[in-house]
Amino acid sequence: MKVAFDVDVLAKQMSIKDMVYKVADWGYKYIEQSPHPRINPFYKHPLFSKECEAEYRQALKDTGVEISSFIVVYRWSGPTEEQRQHAVANWKKIIEIAVNMGVPVINTEFSGDPNQQEICNGMWFRSMEELLPIIEKEGLRVEVQSHPYDFCELFRSPNLGYVYSASHGFFYDQGKGDVRHMLKYAGDELTHVLFADTWNQTKDCRYILNPPWLNARGRADVTIHQHTAMGEGEVDFAGIFETLREMDFANKQLKADAPKVGGDNIACVSYFGFPEKMEKQAPEAREIIERELLGK
Repeated sequence: MKVAFDVDVLAKQMSIKDMVYKVADWGYKYIEQSPHPRINPFYKHPLFSKECEAEYRQALKDTGVEISSFIVVYRWSGPTEEQRQHAVANWKKIIEIAVNMGVPVINTEFSGDPNQQEICNGMWFRSMEELLPIIEKEGLRVEVQSHPYDFCELFRSPNLGYVYSASHGFFYDQGKGDVRHMLKYAGDELTHVLFADTWNQTKDCRYILNPPWLNARGRADVTIHQHTAMGEGEVDFAGIFETLREMDFANKQLKADAPKVGGDNIACVSYFGFPEKMEKQAPEAREIIERELLGK
């Protein structure tokens, strides 16, 4: 199992070189590269100039850190055909970048509109018909999560995995927070877990928005959640770790009877919003995961 750090909380604060060095200082061997304005910006075409690539490669070489995965967010589910076509072009470029950089996994979202599920359903399948042959040809693993303000689909391939985000769990089961059931339901498709805490958005006044009717669940077209340190919210991490141990998550790879596409499963620390706390919280999170799942 790869223990990675999502560098979103660093990317806005420092250069790529300093970002990589900081992750190494915190004891991580792997970086999960979330959307970055110089590499894989949200919704837009990947950039990653030769100068940027050279800076990144040198920092990785100097520190021994590796990129476990890219995170990309594109509108491959539309809802317009123009958006979908742009997204497919973006996907083809990030696949090219991933192959060139030796990154075996791309982590993504459906990026659909829950208010237009019929359209988004068709758009996503159309995109997959075009992209999946490329993904399989290049031997990549693409992992999909249903993000808050999104929709869910089922699609099977040895090159597709499932991302479970602890801080999105209250959305997955409408506030129950039954992490054991959700993880077991994902089963062998589960290849990637994002570790961060949050509050149960279905509870009154956990998050407060104005005007007041925005707080009435189901009456407003908004979603809200957080990515704070484990223990700062209401997520059942004891249940998550216990279930992942029962599932042997740390030692499994996608589709045991198929080629080991994408390599080891990934446990990623996904803390956002509080860069001033990371010097303490990032190493602590790594130590918790290593202790709970790797027995270190």
